[in-house]
Amino acid sequence: MEKYDLIVIGGGPAGYAGAMRAIDFGKKVCLIEKSRVGGAAVYNGALSSKTLWELSTRVSFINETLKLKGRTPYDLTWEDVMKVHDEAIFERKFQYSCHIKLLQNETMNKLLTYERGIGSFVNEHEVKITHKDKEKIIYGEHILIASGSSPRKLPQFQADGKDILTSDHIDKLKDFPKSLVIVGAGVIGTEFATIFSNFGKTKVYLIDRQHRILPFEDEDISSLVAKNLEEQGVTIHHNANLLRLEKKNGGVEYEIEHKDGTKEIIHVEKALLSIGRTPNIASLNIENAGIKMSKRGVHIGDDDTRTNIPHIYVAGDVSGRIALVNMGEIEARHAVEKMFGNKQERLIYDNVCTIMFLKPEVAAVGLNEKACIEKNIPVKVVKLDYNLIARAIAMRKTEGFFKIIVTNDDDMRIIGMRAVGEHASTAIQACGLLIKMNEPIEVLAELVHPHPSIVEGVQECVRMLLNTSLFKSAVFADHLSCYSLVDGVKTPLQRL
Repeated sequence: MEKYDLIVIGGGPAGYAGAMRAIDFGKKVCLIEKSRVGGAAVYNGALSSKTLWELSTRVSFINETLKLKGRTPYDLTWEDVMKVHDEAIFERKFQYSCHIKLLQNETMNKLLTYERGIGSFVNEHEVKITHKDKEKIIYGEHILIASGSSPRKLPQFQADGKDILTSDHIDKLKDFPKSLVIVGAGVIGTEFATIFSNFGKTKVYLIDRQHRILPFEDEDISSLVAKNLEEQGVTIHHNANLLRLEKKNGGVEYEIEHKDGTKEIIHVEKALLSIGRTPNIASLNIENAGIKMSKRGVHIGDDDTRTNIPHIYVAGDVSGRIALVNMGEIEARHAVEKMFGNKQERLIYDNVCTIMFLKPEVAAVGLNEKACIEKNIPVKVVKLDYNLIARAIAMRKTEGFFKIIVTNDDDMRIIGMRAVGEHASTAIQACGLLIKMNEPIEVLAELVHPHPSIVEGVQECVRMLLNTSLFKSAVFADHLSCYSLVDGVKTPLQRL
């Protein structure tokens, strides 16, 4: 029986990162992947959807400009879109393939073994690899579970991959659907509503069970995104309950019930189910190793990536924390450092930076206003519109804002930030770092930022809190605001 220092089940972002970190320690690693290295993050997740978003955003901007000039919109076929999409996927796939091949070379001490197949537990140290009609059992001193997740399915709404889709089926489309209903107004559903409406060839309907989309975010964010979607022709069914969704007359028919009890039946060409993801656990046979599930019974239970079996760890979507590529990678690296580096420091999730690829782009780190109110945390909030940032003016992209939340005391330490607008994702890292380091806002106020750049807006925000800003909120009250938030009550802080 082959023996390894570490067996990694799952070759997505988390599993791959864990395997590479173990190689740093000079450990012998077996990486097991049932399908394709890179996982959903490459083929039908982050890279795939963000490639579509980048392209759709450019098309939308070009056509908005042409429309203003009274000219014919730029026409992009689905075949053109898929060509760009497939090139991006191939490039990343090629990098993974070459990397694995070279790591298995003699000159790399053969620390890595890559096995194609389904990994399942025989006992707490032995894993069976099943590929087609062949099986083998290997031994691992340590094991990392990073088997990822799949689109959530509902028995009453069967996804056939042709008319009723999940995110796994987008690249199987033959053309732009003339009409599309998206079930679920969370991040993924709203991103796809943005993508298809950006291209301008699909009438999009978005079913939202809540009174507003992105209900976990502050209302000013969800309202702005909803406004832009509706301006692009998206119909958002707020407070709607989906009663029925079925294939009918060569397309899909769905029935919804509104809050007032009225019902509506609409026929579309395609439907996209975007109702979350579920961890890939069923094939693992974790009971053979004595691994326990979480209290909710949905994810694998763990304490700082370690399961109840001391030498078995878990990372990524299957752990049920934050289902993001960057967090899966960090968790896996952390787990391996606990295994082989005796790392004692626990993972911190307070400064996780996220991006929502919408219109406009939304980036976040730490707490938002909604969470502060719910947790009854007294804070100070500063908000600055994009139309006061020189780079945004230069780009003619002045829709959006920065919002920074700090403690309501003299230290004013950052506990959260939201950036909404062009280049939003480039603006939050500094605040994420300050949250982790627990440093005061003076650090940002004294930095020399590049000019012109979007991040200058961050500096102006913290200067407003310090009463040293270039523009005063009392003068530009419609574009600048600074207030305290205590017991859910806003009190303006006039800065002169």
